[in-house]
Amino acid sequence: MSMGHQRANWLAAALLVWAPALWASSYTDAVNLFRNAGQSGRFFDNCYGYAVFPTVGKAGLVVGGAHGRGRVYVHGAYVGDTTVNQLSAGFQAGGQAYSQIVFFEDRRAFESFTKGDYEFGADIDAVAITAAAGGSVGTTGISGEASGGMKDALTAGRYYKGLAVFTIVKGGAMYQATVAGQKFSYTPKA
Repeated sequence: MSMGHQRANWLAAALLVWAPALWASSYTDAVNLFRNAGQSGRFFDNCYGYAVFPTVGKAGLVVGGAHGRGRVYVHGAYVGDTTVNQLSAGFQAGGQAYSQIVFFEDRRAFESFTKGDYEFGADIDAVAITAAAGGSVGTTGISGEASGGMKDALTAGRYYKGLAVFTIVKGGAMYQATVAGQKFSYTPKA
């Protein structure tokens, strides 16, 4: 075997060993962000479980979409994987990346979320926890700016139908950033 093939094989083996740890650290980092960001931190103490999405990417121009992969935890133990997808219509332009967490108040809420394809209705809201966000869109001069933090989380964080949802903006700008219509799938941990 040539020296190049040996290096390639070593690199492939190293990636197989380290990749799960790197992927897992993104979940740990996201959980720590929510644990230390305003009111979302208090939900960890009394929730049945939660689903965390380190990065949900959202983009759109009139019709938009979002996608992210996450993990589901019960009492802090990893129990399965989840994905979120969302299609939306209405005025929107731009792109955005954010972290999202969905807390389950009790076993009933957890089972409802994990029994099959679960969808957020139009009546659910997320508490947006952002350090800063801003930007301009298109050639018409539409621009917007938002800032917040703990103050925003203190005014709106509560369970609704057994769920509480928080987001932390990672970057980008988008006119419309709702969680209504998000669809989730769930696969138990093997």
